[in-house]
Amino acid sequence: MCLCLLALLTGSCTGSFEGSARAEDAPLDPRIQKIMDKPVYRYGQFGLLVVDPATGRTITSLNPERLFVPGSTTKLFTVSTAWDTFGSDHRTTTPVYAQGPVTDGTLDGNLVLVAQGDLTMGGRTKPDGTLDYRPVDHTYADAVPGYATLTPENPLAGLNSLAEQVRSSGITHVNGDVVIDDRLFAPDPALVTDPTPIIINDNLIDILSTPTQPGQQATFTWRPQTARNKVSYHVMTVAKGKPTAITAEVGADGVIAVTGTLAADAKPWLVTAPVTDPAAFARTAFIEALDRAGVSVAATPTGPDPAPPAKAPSGDPVARLVSAPFSQEATLILKVSHNLGADLLVCLLAVQRGSRDCEDGFASIKAFNDKVGVDPAQASQADGQGGVDGDAFTPRAFIPLLKYWTTTPEAAQFREALPILGSSGDLALVGTDSPAKGKVFAKTGTRAAGNSLTGQVLVTARAMAGYLDTGDGRYLPFVVVFNDALVDSTDGVLSIAADIAQISALLQEDNTAASASGAASASR
Repeated sequence: MCLCLLALLTGSCTGSFEGSARAEDAPLDPRIQKIMDKPVYRYGQFGLLVVDPATGRTITSLNPERLFVPGSTTKLFTVSTAWDTFGSDHRTTTPVYAQGPVTDGTLDGNLVLVAQGDLTMGGRTKPDGTLDYRPVDHTYADAVPGYATLTPENPLAGLNSLAEQVRSSGITHVNGDVVIDDRLFAPDPALVTDPTPIIINDNLIDILSTPTQPGQQATFTWRPQTARNKVSYHVMTVAKGKPTAITAEVGADGVIAVTGTLAADAKPWLVTAPVTDPAAFARTAFIEALDRAGVSVAATPTGPDPAPPAKAPSGDPVARLVSAPFSQEATLILKVSHNLGADLLVCLLAVQRGSRDCEDGFASIKAFNDKVGVDPAQASQADGQGGVDGDAFTPRAFIPLLKYWTTTPEAAQFREALPILGSSGDLALVGTDSPAKGKVFAKTGTRAAGNSLTGQVLVTARAMAGYLDTGDGRYLPFVVVFNDALVDSTDGVLSIAADIAQISALLQEDNTAASASGAASASR
């Protein structure tokens, strides 16, 4: 039950602050203190830090140099490194090569798609070229049941485009096989999301259930549909208000068994099943896309992915898929807290260094930290997304990174790529009626685990890190982080979410008022 989630699942604070540092000229808002004094936060610890980037002055501070479990705020370091390394306009090109002569439309050889680590493969691209997302991404369907929704784009759109290009090149039949060359980087067991060089629909199958009448089977749709998987569906509609619980499990034969109950008054309910062999799955989906485009393939679509050619394909490809700009992929990762995407960046950073070992990507993150001035004694990172025990940062560690982006031409682009309170990303559903709505830009992070002794949930971390818009053209870097509270249910976790959102809103309000007061004094 490890939830490296969104703003829905939010951390908390502590009632005891002895020995903690606070800016002398800015005592903690009593309204924030009141939140921290709630009994649920009694045994945990809280950190706060707000800094003026222009002067370096600490505005508000609480335990700023204590190491905390950061949750998905870790993604700020991963995404920032990749953004700084690749550039906001960088695009990934996935080529397809014809290996053999083409005679009268027949390729006497194999088609080879060389996977390049494109996170979305055209499956989220909107007509305007930007990437689509929802406040609760489908990758969180099983972690936060009932909240996740799907984007409308076809997850096979990129493969369809490649297939149409193959047909336009003059190939109508492949007298050979289709190969997904996924040698770009090696598997890395330390990255728990298991990033792969080829990713279709986040390597997930989506199953969406809709209630009918009590006592009747629910209806369902699923995507992406290929010959490699089938669905065995047994979900019954139950009376209004009854519990909804749906699971999806993949059998050895590729059949996805979907079972459970769905309340008659429930909204459409999304669950997911993993793609167990991404390369073989992509091969099947590509062969089927080729067939739709008018290109037949001699090989069976459900066979294994053949070994790639000994020598990497070269020359002019017969098709290529160009990704959205990196800034769009970064926005997706930050807005929805996309765990697979963040871990994938670690591997792509390693590739950029000439290595197939994903662990070498951390050298790039360390180099970026050194560049912007992160104290290495205050930062520990062991994955890209913030879901393992090796991740720990002090509130102070975030400030050089956040300050760095305020000095670049991409300051606004980076800031707006973050979730925005009450407006976008995984903060869209909290703070919607707050005066600070649209004025807090922050990456969120949560970790939680089950407590087998009591059946409770241990919220090991909740954090927010980003910027406060004070209304005078300034964006103050801030960090709010809490570790360790026991709650009784998901509702308790959501209550913590509301508290953390409220603390960030109060920090924004306080600093906006202070800026207005300072401006008024200066004008007198």
